[in-house]
Parts: sequence; structure tokens; C-alpha cells
Amino acid sequence: QVQLVESGGGLVQAGGSLRLSCAASRSIFSINTMGWYRQAPGKQRELVVVIRSGGTTNYADSVAGRFTLSRDNAKNTMYLQMNSLKPEDTAVYYCNARLLSVYGFNDYWGQGTQVTVSS
Repeated sequence: QVQLVESGGGLVQAGGSLRLSCAASRSIFSINTMGWYRQAPGKQRELVVVIRSGGTTNYADSVAGRFTLSRDNAKNTMYLQMNSLKPEDTAVYYCNARLLSVYGFNDYWGQGTQVTVSS
């Protein structure tokens, strides 16, 4: 199992920046896949970016070039640097960890952090 705690959300004007953090309760080396998702009001949760254990990342087209995922392995923490924010980036952002086993996989989620971008 793994517990995830997000922080760093807030209110920012369009064009501004925020950095989200996701602290894990275990070594992130041991986690197969981690990522950030977001859910806007009235919409389904969507993938923002995922990083696999080998280090490869995949960004949603809507954030590519503006958002950057990074990790601090010593702190067991993943970050999402968000630049050039747009009002449509407004959502609750969730940290995700996926652990694989012989039985399949289990997804773990943080509590979410609100990001609001004003126009």
C-alpha cells in the first residue's frame, strides 16, 4: 500500500505558475507508475501526466509544454510544475500511484488539491 498527500494548490491568475507536491509513504522507486490527474466540475477525471518506473513520461496534449513532472527520490515526493496556467486548468488535482502484482494492479489516490485559475 501507499499513502499520498498532495499540497501546493491555490488561486492564481491566468499566465501564472503553481507547483504541486505529492508526498508518498514509501519509496517512489518501488511504485510502478505515478501520475497526476485532474477533475473539473461536471467533468470526468482526466490524465494530466504519468511517469513509469523507467522514467518515461506521457503528458496530455492540453498541458504538454506547460507542465513538467519531476521527482525527488530522496524525499519520496513527486512534483508538478505548472506554468502558463489557463482558466481551463481549473480543477481538483489528484496524485496517483499504481502498484502491480500477480493479481493485477491497485490504484491509490491522494485527497486532491484545488487549483483555480482566474481570467
